[in-house]
Amino acid sequence: MSGTPIEFDASGLNTWSDEERFEVTAERLADYAAATNDQIEAHRKGEIASPVFAIVPVFDAMMVPVLDVVPMDIFGRVVHGEQDFHFHRPIRPGETLVARAKAIGFEGKDNGSTITILIETRAEDGELVNEQYLTAFFRGVNAGPRVGDGAPAHRFDAALAEQPPVAEAAAHVDLDQTYRYSPASGDPVPLHLDDEVAKEAGLPGIIAHGLCTMAMSSWGVLNEVAGSDVARLKRFAVRFSKMVFPGDDLRTQLWKLDSADGVTTYAFRTLRGDDVVLSDGRAEIAD
Repeated sequence: MSGTPIEFDASGLNTWSDEERFEVTAERLADYAAATNDQIEAHRKGEIASPVFAIVPVFDAMMVPVLDVVPMDIFGRVVHGEQDFHFHRPIRPGETLVARAKAIGFEGKDNGSTITILIETRAEDGELVNEQYLTAFFRGVNAGPRVGDGAPAHRFDAALAEQPPVAEAAAHVDLDQTYRYSPASGDPVPLHLDDEVAKEAGLPGIIAHGLCTMAMSSWGVLNEVAGSDVARLKRFAVRFSKMVFPGDDLRTQLWKLDSADGVTTYAFRTLRGDDVVLSDGRAEIAD
């Protein structure tokens, strides 16, 4: 296994972070929908949260457990590798959410190392609203063999993409998209906002937020196979494969996998031209 050997601290696994509380307002839901060009009216009116809005209440909690496991001096090498939402019910305006997170495992790979974070969001009365698995990837470091657990699998056979998709949804990344998404999501990372910072990092310019791209794919999937009803979405997972830039045109392709116990599962991917920017997509839709 290649990469610079780096020791991750296994004693930091499976320790919940402090709880973070979040007040959900219709304005915040509507702002997020507008910032992701959401086409679903109920989202844009702030009547109900779009799927990927679920990252907003947990933003402050989600990376805290990483500090208990990963050395601070390699944080400059981190990228968002995968995101996997498991929904128990949608988020609605007027409620207070309570979020906490813990690192559950890490693993060295050929080109770097991953750490998996489990994030839990509940209502004030303890009702489980959603669970999320965030996989962060540290480039060029080797944490050794797997310790603990990884996220649930959502890979699909690449041969599936040789078949015609059952549906396709289009989206466009506006030139000002990152400047709108940043305040709506609470993500201040300068790679999305400052051309000079992005170029100093070796990029051609600012890049779109991966979760904004994921949000765009989510409303496309809901429109095409879920009757635009977010309450039917039970799982939504992707792997972030390539960067997306302001001005890009995107298309999300879906393939039906199976139906069981009242849930239909679709594989999907999002492309910019011929480049796959979101891969190994999985959407589980209640019938």
